[in-house]
Amino acid sequence: MDLKLGLICKLTGNIADFEDECKSYNHDKVAIAKMNDDIEMEGSEITAQISNETLEKLKSEQSLPAAIFAGIFIGFLAAITWAAITVATNMKIGLVAIAIGAAVGLGMRYFGKGLDPIYGICGAIIAIISSFFGDILSIVGFAANEAQLGYFEALTRFDYSQMFSIMSEIASPMNLIFYAIAAFEGYKFSFRQFTQKDLYKLEKEN
Repeated sequence: MDLKLGLICKLTGNIADFEDECKSYNHDKVAIAKMNDDIEMEGSEITAQISNETLEKLKSEQSLPAAIFAGIFIGFLAAITWAAITVATNMKIGLVAIAIGAAVGLGMRYFGKGLDPIYGICGAIIAIISSFFGDILSIVGFAANEAQLGYFEALTRFDYSQMFSIMSEIASPMNLIFYAIAAFEGYKFSFRQFTQKDLYKLEKEN
């Protein structure tokens, strides 16, 4: 701070005479070494710390169709796995719904590289649908065992018009809690994340 000029640059001794970003500056190696490389940031935390050029580059790498396809595919496989575990153990393990949400979100993050809110919204929706689909497959699996039918045969002969009435009978507040957590996991993990040091490296590349 200079009493006559105001806030000045240590390198030039003058007030800022550039727009957006100074073209000549020295990197503080000590500050760089202290940058956090553990805590991951997302969303507004990222956009607030990068230049418009870097932001545009990251957004150009986004792919919502790839994220949705990956989320649906992983959610489908996770729902089958959950149903198989439930039928095999004769016990509904609600924590698996949380794992479904995380798996869906991580898959969408990897393939979609999303920053925009729509990625999280899609992740939450797919996580809920996948968890619900897992419940449906579990009911069909139990019905198949009861009637001594093959699972594929049970899928074709099951009366799906009764599905919601059956689900309402077996639904519990705990199930809704697990669905909500799965949605949260699907939302949270769908976004691309960076550490402070990652963002610094990106800025240097640009």
